[in-house]
Amino acid sequence: MESLDKETLLQKFSQLEQPLLEEILLQSTFKHLKEGEEALRTGQYIKSTVLLSKGLLKVYREDEEGNEFLMYYLEPGNACALSMMCTARNEKSLIMAKAVDKSEVILIPSHLSELWLAKYKTWHNFVIASYRQRFEELLQALDSIAFKALDERLVFYLRRHVKVSGNEIKLSHQQIANELSSSREVISRLLKKLEQTGAITLHRNYIEVHDLDIV
Repeated sequence: MESLDKETLLQKFSQLEQPLLEEILLQSTFKHLKEGEEALRTGQYIKSTVLLSKGLLKVYREDEEGNEFLMYYLEPGNACALSMMCTARNEKSLIMAKAVDKSEVILIPSHLSELWLAKYKTWHNFVIASYRQRFEELLQALDSIAFKALDERLVFYLRRHVKVSGNEIKLSHQQIANELSSSREVISRLLKKLEQTGAITLHRNYIEVHDLDIV
């Protein structure tokens, strides 16, 4: 654990009022995560609300065979709504979260998060906005699974990655297949079709996205 950087806090969470920011600085902890390091794991009791100040966190579910279902990404300035819920109820985590690249998180003790809901209007609004944003993202993911064919789901999946990490997607075909509950062969074939339309270019270690709106 390290001390919290005031400049980063002010920059990424500028919507929070000054007295609240001062409390966060004094009473929260700050942690660096390496690429691939877990921030949350299934079955863990969560004692702190997780805010992301730098990097990117992937929040997902994992089955007994290690298959992953992507729920959403956390970007700098975001809070993990599911960590808030588990913290408030003193329940075990039902999700996994790991750093996509080097990341920095702010850990707010559970009793303070609850106290601030009544004490600070901006914290109350921030928490509600976090729940709403994640709920909308989960609905989009559910719609993709329930109502779209696999080729459409793949395009939706790629768009989500572009939104949070840019036009170079550093994932293997097998990783994508795992997250879409498909096979590597099927995903490779669909990616090749996308490449033929000019929407993407397949490189050895990454996928370069040009324009997914043309498909």
